[in-house]
Amino acid sequence: MTEPSSSSSLREESQRTVMRGASMKQSRSPSNAGGTESEERDAANPLPRALPPRARLGIGAVIVLVLLAFAVTIGIGMLRGATGAEIVDETASPSTSSAALPAEAGLYAHVAGAVREPGLYRLDAGDRVADAIARAGGFADDAQRDGVNLARPVADGEQIVVPVVGAETAAPASGGGGSTGGALDLNTATREQLDELPRIGPAMADRILAWREANGRFTSVDDLLSVPGIGEKMLAGIRDLVRV
Repeated sequence: MTEPSSSSSLREESQRTVMRGASMKQSRSPSNAGGTESEERDAANPLPRALPPRARLGIGAVIVLVLLAFAVTIGIGMLRGATGAEIVDETASPSTSSAALPAEAGLYAHVAGAVREPGLYRLDAGDRVADAIARAGGFADDAQRDGVNLARPVADGEQIVVPVVGAETAAPASGGGGSTGGALDLNTATREQLDELPRIGPAMADRILAWREANGRFTSVDDLLSVPGIGEKMLAGIRDLVRV
């Protein structure tokens, strides 16, 4: 009687084990199905995965640097534009009356006499008589080369007359008749020509040449009063014999 009861208990125990295993399979099957469905959804709708925090920080830093560089570039451009406008304004006002316009416009001089190509020439500010004669083709063959001061600065509107050899002595003599064409040009006269004027000796001729060297040129016959030793009486005696 004892053996049948033990066998029946074994059967019951095995049945309970089988039922327990079935229940465990049933409990596992929904999760697996859910996992398969989620994987299928992921495969059908691929979405970008979230970046790691370090990657996000790196991208953000790059964007910030690019924006900063762009802002700095714009700022520098604006600063340069403003600075350039100020410089133009500052240089336009003072230079208009002093150095800018003469440098751009230059000056004009009439080169005549014993030169190869007499005429009106445009010179740069600060050019000398030598530059003007060079523009006119240089001295002619019969030019009295020491009759002009090659180192003298040229003034705007000036006439530079290069004398011909042997003609310098005739100018004062012909001037006695009162003709303005024969008057001696104070800006081109030589020491010998000045010495031949009434009451003008070698010493006074040297003073006239020294004044012309220091001041550039005579703009009026009355400028002779600025030469030491020349007064009103001396100027009145030579006024009709000289010109500028």
